[in-house]
Amino acid sequence: MAVEDKHISYRIYLVAFSIFIMAVLITFNLTKIQWSQGDYYRKLAKERTVRNFVIPANKGNIYSSDGSLLATSIPNYNIRFDAMAPKGIAFEKNVLPLADSLAKMLGKPSSFYHTQLRMARANKNRYLLIARDLSYTEYIKIKGFPLFNLGANKGGMITEQETVREHPIGKIAERTIGYDRIDENGIRIGKGIEWSFRKYLNGKDGKVLKQKIAKGQWKPIRDVNEIDPQDGYDVISTIDVYIQDIAHHALMKQLKEFKAEHGCVVVMETKTGKIKAISNLGKLKETDSTYFETTNYAIAESHEPGSTFKLVDMIALLDDHKIDTSKVYDSKGGIIDYRGNKVRDSHEGGYGKISLARGFEVSSNTIMVQAVYENYRNNPQQFVDRIDRMGLNKPLGLPFQGEGKPYIPQTTDKHWSAISLPWMAFGYGVSVTPLQTLTLYNAVANNGEMVKPQFVSEIKEWNKIIKTYNKKVINPKICSDETIAKLKAVMQNVVKKGTGSKLYSKDFSMAGKTGTAQANYGKNGGNDKHYISSFVGYFPAENPKYSCIVVVHKPNTSGNNYYGADVAGPVFKRIAQKIFTDSPSTNEIKNLNKKISKQEVAYDDYKIKSNSGIKVIPNLKGMSGMDAVALLENLKLKVKVIGIGKVKKQSIPAGESLDKTKTIILELS
Repeated sequence: MAVEDKHISYRIYLVAFSIFIMAVLITFNLTKIQWSQGDYYRKLAKERTVRNFVIPANKGNIYSSDGSLLATSIPNYNIRFDAMAPKGIAFEKNVLPLADSLAKMLGKPSSFYHTQLRMARANKNRYLLIARDLSYTEYIKIKGFPLFNLGANKGGMITEQETVREHPIGKIAERTIGYDRIDENGIRIGKGIEWSFRKYLNGKDGKVLKQKIAKGQWKPIRDVNEIDPQDGYDVISTIDVYIQDIAHHALMKQLKEFKAEHGCVVVMETKTGKIKAISNLGKLKETDSTYFETTNYAIAESHEPGSTFKLVDMIALLDDHKIDTSKVYDSKGGIIDYRGNKVRDSHEGGYGKISLARGFEVSSNTIMVQAVYENYRNNPQQFVDRIDRMGLNKPLGLPFQGEGKPYIPQTTDKHWSAISLPWMAFGYGVSVTPLQTLTLYNAVANNGEMVKPQFVSEIKEWNKIIKTYNKKVINPKICSDETIAKLKAVMQNVVKKGTGSKLYSKDFSMAGKTGTAQANYGKNGGNDKHYISSFVGYFPAENPKYSCIVVVHKPNTSGNNYYGADVAGPVFKRIAQKIFTDSPSTNEIKNLNKKISKQEVAYDDYKIKSNSGIKVIPNLKGMSGMDAVALLENLKLKVKVIGIGKVKKQSIPAGESLDKTKTIILELS
């Protein structure tokens, strides 16, 4: 018995000792947590219960020069369902009416939604997707459905809102307006005005400190934000919507008619360099018949210009006092041989003996090449220097990424050869972008002053000007006044009696130059050869207001009418004709004298108008332009806006039935 008691005592001592050791270890760890790791755990606890949330800044709008809205932000909504939030009685009472309502709005059978909702309840799904990309009007409507109208906690409706960028005028100038977004890899990418001017448009996000309360819900700790968001500024572009619309549709028509691969058109204001229209249209695939704005060809695509480069010949020859326009050359049957390489005229048999001026007007390769080679063969560097001084050997330095790089052969290049000079004379072996070519022709129209193309005129915060972009002169005088006068005369004759004579109209005057270049002529034995048709010039010829270039790649050659005058010229003429024969109603932006209210604070203004089940055009008079656009976009209508401020007139009266094929025009005060 005594031995047994002794064994029991040992066990008690062992248990007591073990408890003591455990107590020591616990005390040690508590001390370690409190003093050594206390800061870490306190920080971790705070991070899980208190967090800074980003308050997105309102992004600025992009406007045209005539006040039309080119890009704005509107809200989109995704709706999900927490199947465990409603109580059993509420769920059973409302699940079938909710399914019926969803079916009526979203188009699928009621049984589909009924099954989905019940399965979510049975599987304890707290995040069932109900609908994506709803407009504000649709969001308000679905919010009033049975069960959902009980609120988030009792009805289980989860709302996810995101802001999307919309172009109220549609696809027109879409590539120049551009984008700024996050790609699938989380990398921020962009193009056009949206990207280049993002530091002004995007504003600065704010921060608010929130505390976690329950079920993933957070509430602000204080009434004030840690950092208030700063809204983005508005960008006023140089684009004129009326001219843009003309250019876009004129180019589209011609591309379809000639089944071309792609093309571009740019209209520039002569004295300022402001781009009033720019359209870049191309097929996604060779078999496509629809054209899209995918690449900014006018800015990015550097290629051989062909005969439009002959203006450089004329400037050099006349301004270097080599010869005059009256100098006569023999076209030699339309073929000249330079060391085994033949230069041909498009006109079979040539033009006989004609003057330099006439050679330019009919775009004779043999005449222009003879003139350049004869006068610069002993000093080709002089010809190259003349081109370099005009700035054609370097990019224009536009604010957009991806500007094409020009190439002007230099006499010091290892590729320079005996045929480099004659080939340059008719636009081969050199490479420039369409916008570079237009800038040169615009300089002639502007009496020798070469100005940089400009896409944005102002940055504004409501009625306050933040930054102004003034005219920038690249070259104050590309050649003498005497040379300019002669150039204007021969370019006007190109249209009157030269290669562009089909474009002549007694009603309005134009001046310019046709161009037809062969591309890929030396690749794959010539099997990839195709044509680039162009026309570049200005109007009116006597007092130029606008310059314009049209370039069309790979027109169909089956009808043998792939020349610049036939393919690109009609686009040029259509633009000039429409501008000077139609009378558009436009309002220049001079003073944005009213604060442009931001979308997020405007919901209440049009919430009443966006009633459930709206089937007619709402009365928009008195609403701010941005709010009206958002409302109509959410109703899936096409919108065109003229002016700044509040709606004073709408082209489709209030009360008419919704017709999504029509475009509603809003005139703002």
